[in-house]
Amino acid sequence: MRNIILFDPTEARANLLPLSLTRPVAMLRHGITTMAEKWRQAIPGHYSYSTQDYLSLKYSMTEAPDGDNLFIAGNLHPDSMLVKAILDLEMSEALTFEGEIIARRGNGAPSKSIAYKGTPFMLRHVWDIFMTNDEAIRRDFALLTEGHQSEPLSNTCRLIGDPSQLFIEKGATIEGAIINVTKGPVYVGRDAEIMEGACLRGPIALCEHAVVNMGGKIYGATTLGPYCKVGGELNNVVMTGYSNKAHDGFLGNAVIGEWCNLGAGCTASNLKNTYAPVKIWSMAQNRFVKTDLQFCGLIMADHSKAGINTMFNTATIVGVGVNFYGSGFPRTFIPSFTEGSTLGMKPVIMDRFFDTASRMMARRHVELTPVDKEIFIHINENL
Repeated sequence: MRNIILFDPTEARANLLPLSLTRPVAMLRHGITTMAEKWRQAIPGHYSYSTQDYLSLKYSMTEAPDGDNLFIAGNLHPDSMLVKAILDLEMSEALTFEGEIIARRGNGAPSKSIAYKGTPFMLRHVWDIFMTNDEAIRRDFALLTEGHQSEPLSNTCRLIGDPSQLFIEKGATIEGAIINVTKGPVYVGRDAEIMEGACLRGPIALCEHAVVNMGGKIYGATTLGPYCKVGGELNNVVMTGYSNKAHDGFLGNAVIGEWCNLGAGCTASNLKNTYAPVKIWSMAQNRFVKTDLQFCGLIMADHSKAGINTMFNTATIVGVGVNFYGSGFPRTFIPSFTEGSTLGMKPVIMDRFFDTASRMMARRHVELTPVDKEIFIHINENL
């Protein structure tokens, strides 16, 4: 069995902050599954991670005794051409794209480089997660549903489009919903629920135990990770997992991490009044950078919260462990482990943060471990 190590490309990891603060790049969700889950399906083997030292406490690296390790960039999507090129590598050979190593075999510096002749599908910036989520959902839908039979759709629902573009896993519940698959597929994961009055227009993915509340309006290309609960209006949103936006309010062209909560009425702008391209805060460069994006909403890292009726400006970046509340628009960059309102922000008290995180996670029968705490302490001390 191959020993495969998914590594964090330095530049990509920096450009994927703040989501990559708390996980290896390969643990980002894009489409239906995480990048790591895609590779596990594409190439069977023993998987581990080469990531930041503080993250290796949780995501460790295991090397093969004989040194025959296959290193693959964690921001890549597998496809047949790329997988073949990687599996064809000999010991001490590397596969490169635009001069950067995207895969290599063996330990140490490679003695030979081979330029990849294709164009890999990859994540290079944090906004790529929502910008290319349409293609990612379509790829994952094809892989996950091939050779499998969908559960039937309840006759209380209305399906618009080709029935083959709707796939329902066992245990999922859908009643009184309208699902339109003419623009893309809809995947409903195991034990997910779509309540009555909800309207969905693909491509959309609900992972296991995800919930769309009554009357929810979900546009593509949207992914709801495991145990996410949403309501109101969502358009082109990727929610990593275990996060909630359960009430009315708008969220568009956005990425939300794990264990986040957006209170009732929370709304995030995704378009400037001037219709101009947006600037976005780069945590890697510690400044605002220009983009070609006209639409960009909220980028929120793990364990962050927004109180009821919170309003976020276009292209707002929220770090890890933030608690924002009160009226008015916050700054378009809120640093990790801060709390407060437009009247002022202050550092989060870590013991109180751990208490809140533990209570929230316990509702989903997940434990906040001592290793998790060490990771958060490191992030807080190295802001």
